[in-house]
Amino acid sequence: MKIAMLAPISWRTPPRHYGPWELVTSLLTEALVAKGINVTLFATQDSITAGTLAAVVPAGYSEDPAVDAKVWEFRHLAHLFDRAGEFDLIHNQADFPAHAFSHLVPTPMVTTIHGFSSDRILPMYKPYEDRVHYVAISQADRSPQLRYAATIHHGIPIVDFPFDPQGSEDLLFFGRIHPDKGAREAIDVAKATGRRLLMAGIVQDEGYYREQVEPLIDGDQIRYDGPLGGEARVRALGGAKALLHLINFDEPFGLSVAEALACGTPVIATNRGSMPELIGHGVTGFLVNNSAEAIEAIGQLDGIDRAACRRAAEQRFSVDRMADEYLALYRRILG
Repeated sequence: MKIAMLAPISWRTPPRHYGPWELVTSLLTEALVAKGINVTLFATQDSITAGTLAAVVPAGYSEDPAVDAKVWEFRHLAHLFDRAGEFDLIHNQADFPAHAFSHLVPTPMVTTIHGFSSDRILPMYKPYEDRVHYVAISQADRSPQLRYAATIHHGIPIVDFPFDPQGSEDLLFFGRIHPDKGAREAIDVAKATGRRLLMAGIVQDEGYYREQVEPLIDGDQIRYDGPLGGEARVRALGGAKALLHLINFDEPFGLSVAEALACGTPVIATNRGSMPELIGHGVTGFLVNNSAEAIEAIGQLDGIDRAACRRAAEQRFSVDRMADEYLALYRRILG
């Protein structure tokens, strides 16, 4: 089986810190290669893979301002589709632009929809559903207007997230600094409980950061460490009393939720989007509807078994499970 894996080009694959789509693309690619599948990764030239790298894009456009996003995205797509005949299947991880090429080649295509943002994107999905096999990353993120081939939750390399049986008394916010992710809500909850809050992630909304977040960062009770990767990421996720995921949108998945659980850290999340699929209320964390309920949940954290959080991640969110489910889908498509 020869698979062409089309990565996004906003960041390197795998990303250095932020880049959830690129991260999932890398995790799946490496897991498939480890299972003996012939995978060619179409990504930026600085990308890293145990498979075969096919690259024309110099660098991610979010990392190098000299890379014009529109120009290089189409150059990236053309590079893959010029070679489509070499592959048994194309797995598109880079949103809807690839669909425009799907009727021009006989090679079957899978598209992982990393977030169904709104019905405004339907014109680049609905007309192609007879040609492209769509995968949702959660039941909550499925559009009732589309036909799907499967729902496959993301997986993470569990061994890269060692279990921390103790954690600490500090809370953690880990995500984009953006109103959707509830950074201000996390600060307010931490202040109301008197606990320290470590914040990590890229600033995606500068105005929101300056007005709602930065004035409350004191370097003591509220600390912001910027985007974290590697060992620092793991230490932050494992060393917390709980991850606060007080989102203001319907989160399609939430990699930081799975990563925190793998470390044994329970999650307090707004009961929206995929959160009920990821979190066992009262078992691996708490689903809440507002800040008052989040504050109450913090007082109940000692009743959560951190080992149960780890077991849930091992059973439900391993990268091997994700790869096996995609392989089963590929085989079903290829007959």
